[in-house]
Amino acid sequence: MILNSDSMKPIYVQIAEWLETEILGGSIEIDSKVYSQYQLAEMLNINPATAAKGLNLLAEEDILYKKRGLGMFVSAEARDIILSKRRNQTLAKLVEEVVKEAEHLKVGEEELVDMIRSANSKLKGDGK
Repeated sequence: MILNSDSMKPIYVQIAEWLETEILGGSIEIDSKVYSQYQLAEMLNINPATAAKGLNLLAEEDILYKKRGLGMFVSAEARDIILSKRRNQTLAKLVEEVVKEAEHLKVGEEELVDMIRSANSKLKGDGK
């Protein structure tokens, strides 16, 4: 993971998002232990308190749970929580921005939907 110090997102949020992506990708599995704040701090050359803040953010969202004396672990509901959060926050915000831009450019709804379908086909390799 590479942190972006120029990003508008705080480092602890970048850490949380990276861990979410690792969980979604299957690199970190359900009920498995995640990196400790000290491991993250050493890996990323950051303050352990910053790493802890990223871990605690995920714990507050029930993506991680604490086992006293053992560390933080991935909850059984983690994938569903992350998917729901990203759909309802990240994706919804991106769609809103695209719709606003389309409005400015006088792109109609049907044309916008066609553009989305075309992009989706390209990503899936259909090439339509």
